[in-house]
Amino acid sequence: MMEILQYQFMQNAVAGAVLASILCGIVGTYIVVRRLVFISGGITHASFGGIGIGLYAGINPILSAMVFAVACSCGVKWMSKMHEVREDSAIAVVWTLGMSLGIIFCFLTPGIIPDLPSYLFGSILTTTRSDLMILAVLTLIAILLFITLHHEILSISFDADFARSQRLPVTFIEYVMMILIALTIVASLRIVGIVLAISLLTIPQMTASIFTGSFDRMMLYSCVIGIIDSLIGLSLSYWLNVPSGATIIFTSIIIYVLSKAIKSLFRVLYK
Repeated sequence: MMEILQYQFMQNAVAGAVLASILCGIVGTYIVVRRLVFISGGITHASFGGIGIGLYAGINPILSAMVFAVACSCGVKWMSKMHEVREDSAIAVVWTLGMSLGIIFCFLTPGIIPDLPSYLFGSILTTTRSDLMILAVLTLIAILLFITLHHEILSISFDADFARSQRLPVTFIEYVMMILIALTIVASLRIVGIVLAISLLTIPQMTASIFTGSFDRMMLYSCVIGIIDSLIGLSLSYWLNVPSGATIIFTSIIIYVLSKAIKSLFRVLYK
């Protein structure tokens, strides 16, 4: 593994894995604690519409997917709050809208689309410097946001109604977080793809929750566990010559199961 690190594509892959793990560790903790996994899954699949539009229009699919995903995330919040539409119904609308538009525009795009599988299933080895720049900027924004609005985000995560009674800007922060979630999901597509992106935002957090109930420690542990999952998965994909995105997620599930088993074993031994 060490000798291949001399190549630029592997250096980009490792840097992308580390940045995506930190970003998803921070944002994913909010998703898990706030129980927004389903809506995040809807945004993940809806982003395919933006990819299809980008491919058809000849622009960067990641940028068009970000715009489309942000619009969908804000649309879900707006529909569920302003038009008395159940949130799960609003999620179903944007989910199916995004997937259908993505399929239509990919079909209308002339010629063969060689990069399409990488958006669906991830291709971390094709991570570019522009992908790294997007991940780095979003990671910095997420860190600054959680530092600046730490008290507000923590209050809303555990009890939005109480936070509202304390005159905290709940609606504003919810929209900001939905936008950040959408951007994080699209920025992670190159690593694990649309099919598996939501796993990167939930499984490390589930593993971290085995060892702590603190929001801040859970966020920190999620980042570390995500980095470990990604680097081990990337190494295994190189040795076994299998897709990296699926290997990273499979590794994270194995580590979660082992952590759960070890915690249960210690509980029995020291009961």
